[in-house]
Amino acid sequence: MAQVLVVDDDLTVREVVVSYLRAAGHEVTEAGDGESALVEVAAQEPHLVVLDLMLPGIDGLEVCRRLRDTSEVPVIMLTALGDEQDRVLGLEIGADDYETKPFSPRELVLRVASILRRAADPPVDLPEMLVDGDLVVDHRRREVTLAGRPLALTAREYDLARFFLAHPDKAWPREDLLREVWGWTVGDHSTVTVHVRRLREKVETDPTNPARLVTVWGVGYRWESCDER
Repeated sequence: MAQVLVVDDDLTVREVVVSYLRAAGHEVTEAGDGESALVEVAAQEPHLVVLDLMLPGIDGLEVCRRLRDTSEVPVIMLTALGDEQDRVLGLEIGADDYETKPFSPRELVLRVASILRRAADPPVDLPEMLVDGDLVVDHRRREVTLAGRPLALTAREYDLARFFLAHPDKAWPREDLLREVWGWTVGDHSTVTVHVRRLREKVETDPTNPARLVTVWGVGYRWESCDER
């Protein structure tokens, strides 16, 4: 199973999350503050980080931001129920998912499993190599390049790009993308919205006027293949 780092300054929450993840078969390390979390990531190179938003010293948003400077490790952020703006900001910085407190530990374990499964074994029906003009998704290298330049994508952004290139010129509702890319039947559609916006910033010449990944008003999103542009 995976190596998971749990970061939360609330000892009770941390102990519950750690116990559930260990019961699911994962190797788990823990940290109680942001600085310790960064040290643990550098030392352990975990497969996934469960990261509380409110931490003493370096807060969760800054920890996530620093992680994204050096690592593509998936991050699940834990936030308070009313912190919608911070949740969206966390996704924009590079978190792959979030859980709002109070949360079900079983649900968190399922989210962890979903992200790890997608990172290790994406849908088998997708081709190994996908090309759309100067954009290339090479799954053998797990790399996306634009005009020959590798793009720094998070695990979710990579999955989203690969899915869109494999299914071009079709409008996908957000709930369908949650199911196909995230593997969820229930979830917050803003997760899709933020990841689409982040992906646009990396693949579009003008993200404010997208030509590849377009919005279909009232439906969702569509990838415009090179032949259709």
